[in-house]
Amino acid sequence: MNSIIYLIPAFGVVGLIVMAVKSAWVTKQDAGEAKMQELAGYIANGAMAFLKAEWKILAYFAVITAILLGWSGTLVEDSSPIIAVAFLIGAVLSAVAGYIGMKIATKANVRTTQAARTSLAQALKVSFTGGSVMGIGVAGLAILGLGGLFIIFFNVFVPEGAAITGIEMKRAIEVLAGFSLGAESIALFARVGGGIYTKAADVGADLVGKVEAGIPEDDVRNPATIADNVGDNVGDVAGMGADLFGSYVATILATMVLGQEISANDNFGGLSPILLPMFIAGMGLIFSIFGTMFVRIKSETDSVQKALNIGNWSSIIFTAIASFFAVKYLLPETLVHRGYEFTSTDVFIAIVIGLIVGTLMSLITEYYTAMGKRPVLSIVKQSGTGHATNIIGGLSVGMESTVLPILVLAAGIVTSYYFAGLYGVAIAAAGMMATTAMQLAIDAFGPIADNAGGIAEMSQLPEEVRHRTDNLDAVGNTTAATGKGFAIASAALTSLALFAAFVGVSGITAIDIYKAPVLAGLFVGGMIPFIFSSLAIAAVGRAAMDMVNEVRRQFREIPGIMEYKAKPEYEKCVAISTNASIREMIAPGAIAILTPVIVGFLFGPEVLGGLLAGITVSGVLMGMFQSNAGGAWDNAKKSFEKGVEINGQVYYKKSEPHKASVTGDTVGDPFKDTSGPSMNILIKLTSIVALIIAPHISNKDHATVKIENTKSEVVSAIAKDAAQK
Repeated sequence: MNSIIYLIPAFGVVGLIVMAVKSAWVTKQDAGEAKMQELAGYIANGAMAFLKAEWKILAYFAVITAILLGWSGTLVEDSSPIIAVAFLIGAVLSAVAGYIGMKIATKANVRTTQAARTSLAQALKVSFTGGSVMGIGVAGLAILGLGGLFIIFFNVFVPEGAAITGIEMKRAIEVLAGFSLGAESIALFARVGGGIYTKAADVGADLVGKVEAGIPEDDVRNPATIADNVGDNVGDVAGMGADLFGSYVATILATMVLGQEISANDNFGGLSPILLPMFIAGMGLIFSIFGTMFVRIKSETDSVQKALNIGNWSSIIFTAIASFFAVKYLLPETLVHRGYEFTSTDVFIAIVIGLIVGTLMSLITEYYTAMGKRPVLSIVKQSGTGHATNIIGGLSVGMESTVLPILVLAAGIVTSYYFAGLYGVAIAAAGMMATTAMQLAIDAFGPIADNAGGIAEMSQLPEEVRHRTDNLDAVGNTTAATGKGFAIASAALTSLALFAAFVGVSGITAIDIYKAPVLAGLFVGGMIPFIFSSLAIAAVGRAAMDMVNEVRRQFREIPGIMEYKAKPEYEKCVAISTNASIREMIAPGAIAILTPVIVGFLFGPEVLGGLLAGITVSGVLMGMFQSNAGGAWDNAKKSFEKGVEINGQVYYKKSEPHKASVTGDTVGDPFKDTSGPSMNILIKLTSIVALIIAPHISNKDHATVKIENTKSEVVSAIAKDAAQK
């Protein structure tokens, strides 16, 4: 095997080394006074308690699934029992990615608070460095895992000097699909479970603390405040880390699956179309590390958003430039995939298209969710006439926000396909996800800043400290929304590539919606994101009811809380969120994993293809709508902290319009942090499951055929009966 393959895991090792250096720097920063450290300790302990409880359940799931995958790998020629090992590695690394994010976030939060006592610039430096530890660590683990598995497979199963056969390549890709399945499975449970946890606590803290008791959400007297801050870590950090790890791996895998179908006359044993997405991801990691150096401000009036944008743009531009040389070095001048001929330059153009689509998706999402822009201002204005009009305004903004992203996404699909066929669509997604380390660093700094503000409020620090953390948190709300828009766009492109790979592996030539069973599968697939969202949102509602009742009980039964004479029972609120999230995450996860298996084995690959198409289209729209609506509601609420003008009058916190905005934010919480961001995992996970079972259902007698045969028999019987009469 050509030695260049060893450069790919080396990129991952470099990333992990940089991650360790940055993590050590954050740890060395001042953690503040004893009161701040005590509160941070409550948050860290609560987050770790949740992870341990979640890992215990997921360990049973991982072992049982690995056994089933290992057994299935012995049933068909194109499969291998090693897929079980790859699945476990993917699951473990996904969990580790979440752990890394949670661990550094619970260290960086209190240190950001302390830094905010000095300056906004220092607070940004600490919080963003904490976020970059997570981003670089997640990307480094993904590249190391994929590159390492690829090398191990060929060194073990392909004799030295022997030619690589089609069967060996299919087995290698399936092993990597198992790695991706492990990553996405854990990501789904982590994201849904973490989302239920954080929003149950957030709703309880908002409705009872803010609206009923009239105290700040992060007031030390609020019994749900520790659970709320723990939730920022387990949902928005640990869950998000596992989520982006799974997305990153699935995108690279999808391109590799289609790349193995290309016959390339290159200098790398025909492997260049497979190596390219991993190579681009490695370069993207390096340039993301480079881009983090540009994220800095000098004064209190400098724009934090502008600093983040400069870092993001620099990493994107340098990755695009480097991709040109990588494409020209690796790929032959002419390639053919499924009869579609294209050049290496066409592949580079597809990569640039992916980077452009990702950038535009982020900019559009920023417009719909940022403070001071028309969409958020419209919600603010409608808050002036009550809770109901606030809800109407948020729903309208969320629905409108799907238009431009879908048009951009559709244009990206068409143009990348025009230049390089289905491989072009896949490599565009890989290009979009190349700077995941930077995207995740920008995303993760927000929850750290949110926690820092909570610790400042609970520690009763000067107003200027909370003002600085609120500045960072407001930008963090926008970057979190843009990150979710970025992730859902990549999910759509990746799922199309996985969909194309599934069609090839399953042996079907097309998905014909003129066939009634296929059309039925399409409708059922369109329904899946709705029932998935329903279960997730209902779970938040049930857990929030328990939280609200517990907070009310403590205010009622523990005298002295409001006078700072008694300490609330924080641990009981933490336990409510933990138990609810573990219990409620199972049903949505089961739907995502079992639905394609049941449909595939009962009705065959063509009906399963219809199901996947329905899930993808419906899931993309649902993800965009929910994430953007929730983000807009959140920043509409935050707009009142600085004062907003409605019909000539200025309103602030605790005013009636502000209370209406709190209600809207409460409705939007499970939208943007539980069900919305889970859509991209749902889309990719169902496609990966379908790809893995494709060899097992490709040669079966399928229900589509059976139904058509039955129809023919009925028609023949009717004709025969008519002739006899």
